[in-house]
Order: sequence, then C-alpha cells, then structure tokens
Amino acid sequence: MSKLIAVTGKGGVGKTTISALLIKNLLDSGKTPVLAVDADPNSCLDAALGVIVTDTVGRAREDARASVGTNANMSTRELLRLKLESALVEAKGFDLIAMGRPEGEGCYCYANNILKEVISEISSGYPYVVLDNEAGLENLSRRIVQKVDMLVLVSDASNAGLQTLLRLYELANEMKMAYGKLALVINRLRNDKKPDRIQEISAKTKANIVVCLPDDEEIASFAERNASFLDISEQNAVYLKLKEYILEV
Repeated sequence: MSKLIAVTGKGGVGKTTISALLIKNLLDSGKTPVLAVDADPNSCLDAALGVIVTDTVGRAREDARASVGTNANMSTRELLRLKLESALVEAKGFDLIAMGRPEGEGCYCYANNILKEVISEISSGYPYVVLDNEAGLENLSRRIVQKVDMLVLVSDASNAGLQTLLRLYELANEMKMAYGKLALVINRLRNDKKPDRIQEISAKTKANIVVCLPDDEEIASFAERNASFLDISEQNAVYLKLKEYILEV
C-alpha cells in the first residue's frame, strides 16, 4: 500500500522546496517510484524537480469539455481520464502530475473530483506519494485527499506564519482530514533558537514531529537559479534534517 505525504503552508514559507527535498530523500533511499502531485495552480514543483510540465489537470479538463460530441464512443469522463494520463510527466524514479489553473469558465469541482479519483487509482503503483498543496487555506478545503499518512505543515518563524500554521491544523480537523502523523516544519531559522511559541503550538496540535530548519545558503542559491533541488548536496543540513525526522512515515 502506498504512503501519502501532504505538504501545506502559507505562501512563501518554502513548502515546494520542502516537498522537493522530501522527494529527493525518497529517491536517494530507493523508495521508488514516487508520485509527485502538484496541487498548486501556480505549478512550480516541476521546476523544483528539474522537469517541465506541458499538460495539467486544468488543461485536460478544458480539452475534454471541448471534445464533447466529437467521439460518440467515449464519455466526457473517459476523455478526461485519457487526457490526464498524457499529463503525467515521467522522470527517473518519479512521476509528476500538476493541477494547473482552470483555463476556462466554470467550477473547478469536477476537475478536483477527477484528480481525487486519479490519485486514488494510480497511487497504488507507487510506494510513496508526495502532495504539494496550494498556499493558504483553500488547499485543504478543496478536499483533494481526505486521508494521508503524514501531514506536513510548513511555516517560517514569524508570528503570522505560526498563526497560519495553527489555522491550517484547525481547518484540517474541521475538514475531518485523517492523518497518521503530524509534522510541523519551521523553515528558514536565522539562528538555532526555536521560536518562543513552538512549544505551545506543538502541545496544541499534538504534533508527532517538530523540525526546525536553518536558513541555508545552498538552498537559497538553488532557488535563485531555479535549479533542481534533486541536485542538492547530500550533506546539506536541511536535506539531512528532513531525512532524519520525516521519512519514517
């Protein structure tokens, strides 16, 4: 049975970087193939993994709608499933599918439902699935997944970031999202001192894991150059901390 890791947090805290480094850890540990799911409409996980997305769930939805009536032997749902298969990017050790933006009028609910079904159906072929969610609170309310093995909430050390982390935790529970373990990742610390509120937040959320990551020069350089985080040094402090604390799902 595949294990699902869902990563979320407010915008700008580095959740896509964390997702990419988790995927690198899985690849380096031989836990392959990995299914990477970019559920953020801004679709930036592909660059973080050094691949290029050309088709998305959003585009597949519009193409399927445009094709209605052109093939009498295939339903809209079947057409959408076919187009979603072509949207899957295959790479060494992992595959990637991206949500993308809606490219036409209408509700995104139908495409969301199809993405849920696709994740459910195809994830069985992958030991691990890493879901990089949209920034903010909408990602959880869309309910793309209802049960994960590990929920990773990412924040920076600011009071606003930590407050959003608490709100995300509360929303996950309001949405009745089931998770085996909860990990809190406090990213880009400028020193080794943990935020004053982290003990309080850890107690409120009953987190299984709390990881504080340094503000790392190598990570910053890779981000500035838009380079793949799969090429980061295996001695990188952030990479090693994630490996130590999070991969035992």
